[in-house]
Formats: sequence, structure tokens, C-alpha cells
Amino acid sequence: MPSSSSTAARVLSLFEELLGMKIPVRVRCWDGSEAGPADAVCISFVTRRALRHVLWSPNELGPIRAFVQGDLDIEGDVFELLSMPGLVKNLGDAGVRSLSTKTVLKSAATLARLGAIGPRPQRPSIEAQRRRGLKHSRSRDSSSVSHHYDVGNDFYRLLLGSSMVYSCAYWTQPDVSAPAENGGLEQAQYDKLDLVCRKLGLKPGMRLLDVGCGWGSMAIHAARHYGVSVVGVTLSREQHVWAVEHVAAEGLSGLVEIRVQDYRDVDDGPFDAISSIGMSEHVGDAQLPEYAATLFGLLRPKGRLLNHAIAAVGAIADKGGTVDAHMSAFVERYIFPDGEILPLSRTMDALERAGLEVRDSEALREHYAITLRAWVTRLRNDWERATELVGEARARTWLLYLVGSALGFEEAGRLTIHQVLAVRPDTDGASGLPRTRRLWLGDL
Repeated sequence: MPSSSSTAARVLSLFEELLGMKIPVRVRCWDGSEAGPADAVCISFVTRRALRHVLWSPNELGPIRAFVQGDLDIEGDVFELLSMPGLVKNLGDAGVRSLSTKTVLKSAATLARLGAIGPRPQRPSIEAQRRRGLKHSRSRDSSSVSHHYDVGNDFYRLLLGSSMVYSCAYWTQPDVSAPAENGGLEQAQYDKLDLVCRKLGLKPGMRLLDVGCGWGSMAIHAARHYGVSVVGVTLSREQHVWAVEHVAAEGLSGLVEIRVQDYRDVDDGPFDAISSIGMSEHVGDAQLPEYAATLFGLLRPKGRLLNHAIAAVGAIADKGGTVDAHMSAFVERYIFPDGEILPLSRTMDALERAGLEVRDSEALREHYAITLRAWVTRLRNDWERATELVGEARARTWLLYLVGSALGFEEAGRLTIHQVLAVRPDTDGASGLPRTRRLWLGDL
């Protein structure tokens, strides 16, 4: 065991002081010293620069930037590390701001002894910079979507599998111990798309608008299996290229049109049904009323809307209705610039105020946890190829993001996801929906 004065022991003690908790991890430092339990997850400080990242950003961004740059490494189970009680929470801004002056001065002295004092390290090049333009304007939304989705279709194919569906799957089989293997993920995504089609009551001859159509999987499924005519819109040019090619390969070009278009610019309604799967997280609280009103205006009377979206839990901050839609600094900078996760009640309120009638909501929280773990398995199993496609830095951000998200859905009270079914009533108030779920799902 290293002495208590070793570099690794000092680093471990420093982080325990900053976080205000014991951390059951092993630390290895650039000089070869080690400290902590031998059988624990190992955090390797490859260079002193890892500590400078923390010095300049004493919150979650410091260690993350060090990890993304390769100055810090994780040896062992990332799920085990991120699920340690209090670790992620105490890394947040609120925990750092609450540090006493005494703790700050003591930590600074330790950093100085470790040779970590120095200029601010360069931020990873893949970190989103300050956003230009009005938040959720058409141009800024397009830029934010491009940051997330236009990183290479081959990378998403590696991550998502042949389904190319980047949203929560629907796991109907009792055994999902290895969800990424033996076609389990593909079947679960097929079942999710089919569930959406049945909830929308799709029939041959209908027109479907798929908002945020991704790589066209929903559009292709609806046209192939339900005979509907589909317009799919996306802001991602790489998604558009993939979707158009695959629509043609399926022989569905006569039924499916994929556009690079903002949903606010769709003007060829009405549609019999609208699907919005994993898209409204990009809309934002301020734009949610416009989103709901726009989709209402594009639906025929008795037309159905299926809004499939992640929801925050307990996010309404005060009696005035202010919503805390705060994304973590990591997710905002590296994954979803301008993304906002809103409470389910906010979404339902916007839909109803727009004139839609909410008829059903189904929670799929556990389904998304399984889906995310399947994506993590795919990423880990083909890590070398992933780094070839998008670089080591971006692959590392995706690993952190997927693992953290899976844990967020596994723990009740953090994140959830709902499929909300709404309808535009006819002038006489008729919804056109059968009276029971079994009937409108087609489970006869």
C-alpha cells in the first residue's frame, strides 16, 4: 500500500474533501502511485493536467473535460462509478458553491503541492461553444440538431443497430438480460414503432406526419406495414440522406417523402395522424405552446397525435409555474445544446390549451433504461470502430452520456418518459376513438 503522503493518496483525499464524502474508488497517478481499495473502480490521473481541469472548473465539467481529453481514465465498470450514492449530485454546481472558504483554501494548497497550478487547459474541441441567435429560433435549432446528429450515420448505425431508431424501445419479452444480443434490440424497436402505429389508428390511405423523423424508421414502418402516406421532417442533413436512400431501397418512395424542414414550416396539412418521437425535447418550454398549436393546426378533426418524450420529475419550481428545465452542464455542452426536459404536466397543459384532447399517457421509464444499456453494450463491444468513426473524445462523451442516462431512468424520481396520445375533436366534440384501449390498440 502507498504511504499516506503519496501523490495518489493526496489526490484521493482532495476529491473526498471537495465532494464531502468518502469515495470507494482506487486512484492511480501519473507517477505510478496508487491509493484506495485494490478491488474498486480505478480512476487514473494520466497527467497533472487532469487536476488543472478540476481547478478551473470545480464541478462536473472539470473531470469530464479531463476524461474527454484523455488526461483522466476510468478502469472498471463505469456504471458502478456513476451509481455511487451522492457522487454525481455532489459534483454539480450547487455542491461546489456550498464549499466553505477553509475547504477551498485547503484544496488550493493541495493542488499547488501536486504541481497542478497553471493556465486553464484548452477545452475539448467537440464541446459546444456559446450559442448564437435567439434560443429555439429556426437557425439556432438547426445548429443544435446538427451538433448532435450530424456526427456520422455509420456511428449511429454502430450504436443503434439495424433499426436506426434513436428513442426508447418497447420490451415485451420477459427476459431482457442481454438486450443488445440475439436481435432483442431490433425486435423491441419494431414493437415500439408498431405500438405507435396502433395507437394512431393508422390505416391504408391515411396521411401521417412524422415530426423529427430521424433516419426514417417510423416512416418506413408505417408505410410498409400500414399502407399510409408519410411526410417525415428533420433538421439533420445526414439523417435526410440516410432516410431518403433507405426509403428508396424499400421501394417506398411513392408513399414516403423525407424533407429537411422545420416542423413550423410544414404547410401541406391536414394530416390524419402525427407522430413526434423523441423530438419535443428540442422544442423548449417557451416554444411548447407554439409546438402544440402548430400540430393541432396540421391535424384533421378526429386526427390523433402521439407525443413520445422524456419528462422531468418534479421540475415545476414554484407556484408561479416557472419550470426548471435545466440540463446538466455536461449534456448541454456535449450532447443536447438547448435541450429542455419538461415535466409531463407541462406538455399535457400545452396540448390541451392548443385544443387537443389528451386521451392516454403510458410511462416507459424502465423500457428506456433497458434500451440505454443495450446501446452501451453495442458501443463497448465495438469501441475501436467507434473511435475510428468519431474519435476517442466523442466516443468517451457518448459512453458517459448513455451510462448516466440509463442510471437516471433506473432510479425513480429522476427521469421518466411518456407516450401521450391526444386527439383533435370534431366540431361536435367527437373524438373518433373507440371506447376502450383494447379496441383502439387493435387488440381484438
